[in-house]
Parts: sequence; structure tokens; C-alpha cells
Amino acid sequence: MELELTTLLLLAATALVAGFIDSMAGGGGLITIPALMAAGVPPTQALATNKLQACFGSFSSAHYFWRQKLVVLKDLYLAIVCTAAGSVVGTLCVQWVNAQAMAKLLPLLLMGFALYFLLSPKMSDQDSHRRLSAVPFAFLVGTGVGFYDGFFGPGTGSFFAMAFVALAGFGIAKATAHAKVLNFTANVASLVFFLIGGKVYIVTGLCMACGQVIGARLGSRMVVSSGVRLIRPLLVAMSLIMSSKLLWDEYGAEVLQRLG
Repeated sequence: MELELTTLLLLAATALVAGFIDSMAGGGGLITIPALMAAGVPPTQALATNKLQACFGSFSSAHYFWRQKLVVLKDLYLAIVCTAAGSVVGTLCVQWVNAQAMAKLLPLLLMGFALYFLLSPKMSDQDSHRRLSAVPFAFLVGTGVGFYDGFFGPGTGSFFAMAFVALAGFGIAKATAHAKVLNFTANVASLVFFLIGGKVYIVTGLCMACGQVIGARLGSRMVVSSGVRLIRPLLVAMSLIMSSKLLWDEYGAEVLQRLG
């Protein structure tokens, strides 16, 4: 499928905004996937193409955080492996399992996530007591959230960030940095299978990747400079926006029909 140059430029600009937001709070797919579908890309291909451009954005953020020494990769090797494995299994399972139950449950999870970040009195840029050691964290969070990313997807970065804060005791900026590394891992693992299936619009995805890289880098700098002062309210806002959109997608048509 060939898209017009003007459409590609608009998608790249959309990806820039999405990359900026996603690098700090996750949820960028809520912007890019509807934009792709509005441009005429079928749903499955929109999800697949979104993975391609998201890989560039998450890599840009992860690389920046690594250069700023917020991430030590050797401490994440097991979590990276578990995340990749979980994402692959999730990508395969979604072809045979109905995802409607996840669609109904996710808004409630995101609302709980928003309340946690809103009300937690210990939220700061400083590390706190670790509640789960590296090995069980890798298997529980890496595999679990990786599976979710391959199976469904929205809010993956937010779930990783919450896990690093609540279970690993990381400060919010450090948690966001580590979340991007695992988010990139899950994106790549899922993308491989979309590419094998021939579902990715390569040119469209690469055009959007240009905007993603710029937006992600700008957002990553904001994480380092502003920390909890900016990330906390943005995480809460994006979680509530994601849950509201998913609830509307699930029940909006029924509500309008009853009102009509």
C-alpha cells in the first residue's frame, strides 16, 4: 500500500508527538495507531507498522538513558531475555485466543495504576527498598509484561515503569529509563513475527520512525531534567486517557445506541 507524501509527513509529525509522550509516560500507541488507521491502513497492518516505528522511538530513549548512566545493561540481561520470550509467546497466542477479556480488564488495571502513582507518598527520584530481587523480577515482570505486550500492547511502558517503582524500589526517572529498555525489547521481539507475516508497511513505518526518534529524544531529556515533577502527573494523565479510550472503544457504540 502506497501512501501520499503529505500523509506520510503528517504521520511522521504525529509520531514525533507520540514519541515525546511515550518516552516519559507510555501510551504513544494511542496516538499513532488511530492515525495509521485514519490514513487507511487496515487494523492488523496498523498494529504491525506501529511496532516498527515504536522500535526506533524506544531505542532512541533507551540509548539516551544508557548514555546518561541511568541504566546498567548487565543488570537487565535476564529481564531482557524474559521480556523477549514473553513477547514472542504473546504474539503467537493472540492469533488463537480471543483478546476481548483483556480489553475489558485493562481499563481497570490502568485506573489502579493511575491511583497508585497519584496517591503514593513515597514517589520520588530516589531509590527505595527493593521488594523483589532481580531474578524473580525478571521472570515475573519481564515475562508477564512482555507477554502482555505481544498479546495486547497498550500501556506496556507504563506497566514496566510501575513495576520498577513498586517492586524494584527505583526512583521514577530511573524506573522510566529501565522501562524503555524492556519496552524496546518487547517491541523488537513482536516486530520480528509481524515482519515474517508480511504485515508491516515498511516505508510508512520508517517515515514515522524519523519523528519517533526526535520526539523520544526530546522526551528523554525531559525525564532527566524534570524527573518526578513532570513524569508523575503525566503517567497519571496517560493512564486515565488510555483507560477512558479503551472503555469508549468497548462500550461507546452501545451507549450512543441507547442514547439515540
